[in-house]
Order: sequence, then structure tokens, then C-alpha cells
Amino acid sequence: MKLPFRKMHGLGNDFVVLDARATSLKLSDDAVRLIGDRHRGVGFDQLVTLEPAQDADVFIRFHNSDGSEAGACGNGTRCAASLILAETGRTHIAIRTAAGQLAADLLPDGTVRIDMGPPRLEWREVPLAREMDTLHVPMTAKGVADAACCSMGNPHATFFVEDLEALDIPAIGPGLENHALLPERGNIGFAQILSRTHMRLVVWERGAGLTLACGSGACAAVVNARRRGLVEARCAVTVPGGGDLIIEQRADGHVLMSGPVATSFMGELDL
Repeated sequence: MKLPFRKMHGLGNDFVVLDARATSLKLSDDAVRLIGDRHRGVGFDQLVTLEPAQDADVFIRFHNSDGSEAGACGNGTRCAASLILAETGRTHIAIRTAAGQLAADLLPDGTVRIDMGPPRLEWREVPLAREMDTLHVPMTAKGVADAACCSMGNPHATFFVEDLEALDIPAIGPGLENHALLPERGNIGFAQILSRTHMRLVVWERGAGLTLACGSGACAAVVNARRRGLVEARCAVTVPGGGDLIIEQRADGHVLMSGPVATSFMGELDL
């Protein structure tokens, strides 16, 4: 079976996009891991599958490179949305994901904006293992402490640090991802506040590891920073992949994320 694919990225956060709208596609966890293998397959942070939806323009499903399914992926949503926007010739579409319904817009400068919805801030919604204040969660590792947690369709813990360069993130990321307070594991963000409207962010992503960018992680970082009074409602988030994601939280709580998308190449998988 020859399966066409498109390799895309948002600021280096990379995806293999498959179109299963016409023909149902069921991939085993082993198949997902093989496609995600950067030496034996194509390689990706997430596998993005387009599927039919009755109440939206498309259903988007996400799988991590370890084979597990993810509820949300901000940059992957933007990449997939760019394809549907181009295909339909429209500037606004509705998207259904496992985490809920989202809206996507093509902006005049060619970037794609996703309404990620409001964050979930209660401990059960993150989820955390027990009742606690999600703004101050007692998670610690070498060089970091006092996480702020929320859900953007998937669980996030953000640590605010003075100097990102001083952290050994590959060493501390796995333990924090699998922390006992995160029963569904978590995406771990390390944020350095540069000003009221600008931060740097590095994310250790659940099921994928260190990434060049993480859209939902950027949303969570800005939400958590606002909760602590560190940034304004609109904030540029500089990621290791080069460039910025623009995050804005509206008065109604909805979090908007915009940024560039790109296609790296297209090909066929031999299944």
C-alpha cells in the first residue's frame, strides 16, 4: 500500500500529515513509531491525520512519536488548517479534535491563527493526582521548582526560570514528564520572561521529548505567566526553532495562537 504524506513544520515543530478523509486509515502503534523514526522512517514530533467530521470542516487526530495519541497539538493544528484553508479557498474553517472544537483563520500576512479555546485551570481538569492550587504545584528538579499547571487540551506544567541556558533540560525533562503529580504525564515548559510582552520557551513534550516549538505549550506558558502577573494578554513566544509564536488571551478567556507554517516535502509511505 502506497500512502501519500506531506512533511510540514511550524517553526521547526515537525509533522507527517496523512489524509484519511476518503479512505479510513488504521495504523498500529508500531507503525506510528516506525514512521516517526528519524533514521528508519520519515521522522516527526507528531503524526497528524485528517479525517471526516460531521460538525466541522475536518477532524484532526494526533499521535506522538512514541505511538501514543495526543489530545491537542497547536502547531500541528495550524499546519493541517493551512491545507484545508488552501483547499477550500476560505479564510475561516471549523476543526474538530479529541480535545474539542477549534476555529482557524488565515491572516492577511499568510500566517494561520487557531482559537485554542479557554484553558482548563482546575486540578481535575489538568489533571493532577490530587487537589491543589494549580498555580503553585510542588514539582521540583535540578534548577527548577514551583510549577504552574493548566490544560490546553493536554496537560502542561510551566516553570519560570531566570536563565534557560543554565538548565539541562534533556536530563530533567523525562522525570518531570512522568512526575507522580501528572497521572497522564505532562508537557513541561521552561519559560524565561524577557519583558511584559516577550518570553523565551523550551518545551519537553509528552511522548516526543525536546521539541523546537510547541504551540499548546506556548499557550500554556502565556496563560500561566498571566495568572502570575508576569505578562500582558498578548505576548510573543520565541522558540528554539527560530521565530515567534504570537499568543493572545481574549477577555472571554479564549487563547489565540498565530504563526507561520511550511511544507518541507511530500512523498509516499510504503506500508
